[in-house]
Amino acid sequence: MKTEQTPKPANRSGWIMLAITLLLYGVTLFLDPSLAGSALYKSLGVLKMIAPILLLVFFLMALLNTFIKPKSIAKHLGKESGLKGWFFALAGGVLSHGPGYIWYPMLSELRDHGARDGLIVAFFYARAIKLPWLPVMVGYFGIAFTLVLTFYILLGAWIQGMIADRMNPKSTYTE
Repeated sequence: MKTEQTPKPANRSGWIMLAITLLLYGVTLFLDPSLAGSALYKSLGVLKMIAPILLLVFFLMALLNTFIKPKSIAKHLGKESGLKGWFFALAGGVLSHGPGYIWYPMLSELRDHGARDGLIVAFFYARAIKLPWLPVMVGYFGIAFTLVLTFYILLGAWIQGMIADRMNPKSTYTE
């Protein structure tokens, strides 16, 4: 049985945040031009650092919107995804790099197309495992500690995801 979905209202929070940021830069420029210049320089440095990751995420979003249908996302990450969905979420979290906020647009897009909230929560929680740092951790703490900690982080990611799914059971895609 199909249900008519009402379109979501436009989210203006990004524009509001941009306006607030520009206003603060304007006030700072008026009060202390050298401080405003320094802040702008540092902001451009951060943008330069995250731009490659951001471009990758936008590219993945474009691919997602072009080639992957909402039914497919719902199948792999929706309420019927089962263990496969948990595997994708946990593995994706472990393999993802860069700041967490870089992944927000793509994960929001996946959520809009039917990904469960619990799997998104598990993705973020699993990001605590940093593959490049595992050898360093083994060097300092040993293999047993590293494996047990990694297991508990993944277990915690799964539990947090399950809690998120229970708290918002209607967050799954239905058609």
